[in-house]
Amino acid sequence: MPQIQLTPAQRKVHRADAHHLDPVVLIGGDGLTAAVQKEVDAALKAHGLIKVRVFNDDRAAREQMFATLADALDAAPIQHIGKLLVLWRPLPEKEKVFDEDRMRAPRDVKVLKYSKKGGQRPEVKTVRVLGNERLTAGGNIKRIQPKQKSLKKSQP
Repeated sequence: MPQIQLTPAQRKVHRADAHHLDPVVLIGGDGLTAAVQKEVDAALKAHGLIKVRVFNDDRAAREQMFATLADALDAAPIQHIGKLLVLWRPLPEKEKVFDEDRMRAPRDVKVLKYSKKGGQRPEVKTVRVLGNERLTAGGNIKRIQPKQKSLKKSQP
């Protein structure tokens, strides 16, 4: 897979965003293994922008790992500074699951009942309203009735 190409301005923005991040993946003495690539891929899916710390003193080997990770995981190489590598990949879109049978959750509503005498405090009553119910202006609970369908619109 080809790596993502960014403009210098985009790379600068991602470098600034990554400044406060801590490394989420550490590459040890074994180098870049399949398990490490899998962890970097999972971190990119979860966060989008990550730092990787490489415990290797050879700069050329770190540059090779950086290029390999970016190319294999379809990520953009943002920065290689010292033993830190910064990679970015756009987060995948999350699917919204919509269940038509699902009803609204119950909610607690405070109802104020004012007395007919002006000088007394209103009575505060907490009422639980279910998803298929509504609260009227008088403080009563009514079930919601299904919307009536027009006969004219349903006929061809």
